[in-house]
Amino acid sequence: MTIHWCGTGLSSIPGLRRLLEAGHPVTVWNRTVEKARAEVGDLTDDIRPFTLEGLAEALKPGDITVSMLPADQHVAIAKLCLEKGANFCSSSYIAPEMRALDQHFREKGLVSINEVGLDPGIDHLMAHDLVARYRASKAYDNENVLSFTSYCGGVPKEANAFRYKFSWAPAGVLKALRSPSRSLRHFTELRVARPWEAITRYDAPLPVPESFEVYPNRDSYPFMEEYRFEKHWKVKDFVRGTIRLNGWADAWAPIFREIEALEGKPLAEINAALEARAAALLKDNSYAEGEPDRVLLFVSLKAERDGKPVFHETWAMDAWGDVRGTAMGRLVSVPVSLAIEAVLNREIPAGVHGAPHDPRLVARWLDQVGHLAQFMRRIDHLA
Repeated sequence: MTIHWCGTGLSSIPGLRRLLEAGHPVTVWNRTVEKARAEVGDLTDDIRPFTLEGLAEALKPGDITVSMLPADQHVAIAKLCLEKGANFCSSSYIAPEMRALDQHFREKGLVSINEVGLDPGIDHLMAHDLVARYRASKAYDNENVLSFTSYCGGVPKEANAFRYKFSWAPAGVLKALRSPSRSLRHFTELRVARPWEAITRYDAPLPVPESFEVYPNRDSYPFMEEYRFEKHWKVKDFVRGTIRLNGWADAWAPIFREIEALEGKPLAEINAALEARAAALLKDNSYAEGEPDRVLLFVSLKAERDGKPVFHETWAMDAWGDVRGTAMGRLVSVPVSLAIEAVLNREIPAGVHGAPHDPRLVARWLDQVGHLAQFMRRIDHLA
């Protein structure tokens, strides 16, 4: 049973090295073999140039393929896994095309596990844990009013004037700023065309209190079902979003105006303009060799009765780059490696899934993640 690890970019290495050091049989695939060899050549000689054809030739029934490649390649690799009787893993959001493969994976007794990185991934585990704790608490009551927030982001450990630094090509960050979001605020659906239209302040429960700027991203609504909120629960707020350093909105105001000016233009022209801007931003705001990054994650669930909190807990995480490498690399790829081991141990059922709900896996994975961050704690605000 071989693990086929495809892609050795910045967010791949710690998890890949963990699997190799544990003695798992791993074949490493990357577009540039030399690049992969520089990262893991001290642990393995089985490094091959990635092509779909080459992977197809090597895949055997029972193997597992992990795709750390761009998200638009995941579905093709997952379909190849189905064809070859292999399992699939990625850290990315489950696209509709991946979700459509659920029945096929179930019928073949195979697993496609996704959303097992940082965000999505660790945030899901924290949410599952909080919801389970709330259900089991004395405070649980169908008449309670619930508020849920989840904010995650990568920021520079040492703040710069731009209030952000890029560890890879920033075109994706710029394109995400063109994406609308949908969340629940004060019992009302909030639709936002652009993130900067919904920036609010977040006071983080860190050892040294700190405030940040946050905004909703993507569509939060499907995650109410994913986190097993009951349809009859009275949900006041439900927001999954991004966290940025204070001052980010002001520093990025010229970028926001440029993006607004692109409205209505042909997609090719928009992409070309964003790629050009991205190149300039990367030049002026990239991490220096060995400079620490920082990752923040806060997931909170509050229940109120008659306007007073009866349950209020938050998972808080603050991690930064150190001798082990970047915080982002650790927090994306090590959970992926945990998911791969769970598939190999038959702890994940057949079908297309996100991060697991199983309390034993949630507890085990969060314990492991705790060793990757400099600060991680579940805080009871009412204790």
